[in-house]
Order: sequence, then structure tokens, then C-alpha cells
Amino acid sequence: MPTATPFLPLMLGLAGLIPFVATATAAWLAPVVWQVVAVDAFLYYSAVILSFLGGVQWGVAMSQQPAGSPAFRLRLLLSMAPSLIAWPALLLHPLTGAWVLAGGFILVRLYELTRSSRAILPVWYHTLRMPLTLTVLACHGLLIARLWGY
Repeated sequence: MPTATPFLPLMLGLAGLIPFVATATAAWLAPVVWQVVAVDAFLYYSAVILSFLGGVQWGVAMSQQPAGSPAFRLRLLLSMAPSLIAWPALLLHPLTGAWVLAGGFILVRLYELTRSSRAILPVWYHTLRMPLTLTVLACHGLLIARLWGY
């Protein structure tokens, strides 16, 4: 039975979308010089949030799985992948970086949907994460469309 997402995580999750939506919009509508700033801001923020999602998995491993178990080791190792995707993405051409970051968000979400993650993460977390991820990916799509001509 689905449980309601607690108010604070819901509000923080929605607030976390504001920079994505604002910078993706500014990449299209702001004066040209600010469009460049918006693209950079979008990519940096995306990298930070992708890394944060890896940190969530680190916390899950530490608090929910026996230290030293195979599941613990695997989750800890996989928790590093988002930051190892995000940081190099910032060194690439912005269009390529946007694609890499979008791919990182997809990979994290797919991992969250695995049987082991579904068993250990609260139902409300999954309820919250799906629309957040879809919105983040839509914003990446907007940015990629904007950058396609560069």
C-alpha cells in the first residue's frame, strides 16, 4: 500500500527542481550572455545533485546493511558512480556533458528500481523520486535542445 511522502522531503524535492527549471528556461529566454551563464549553472547544479544521489546510497548502505556484507560493499561502490560520472561531465563540451549527466540520472533511477533498492528504500522515496527524475530529465532535454546548435 503506497504511503504519502512526508511533507519536508516533498517540499525539499520540489524546491530542488527550481534551479533546473530556472536555468533551463534561462538558457532559452535570457539575453545571450546570460544564456551562457545559465547553461553553466545548469550543468554545475546537475552534477551536484547527481553526486548527492550517490550520497543517498552511501547513507543507505551505512544505515541499512550489515557492514562488510556483499550488499554493503556493492551499494558503497555503486554510490561512488554518480560523482564519478558528474565531475568528468563538467570537463566535456556542454552538450556532451548534458547528455552524460542525463544518463547518470537514468542510471541512478534504474538502480533505485532494482529489487534490492526497492526492498530497502521507503515507498514514499520511490513515489517522490520518479516525478523528480522525470522533471530533471525533461530539463536536460530542454538544455540539450538549446545546445544542439552550438
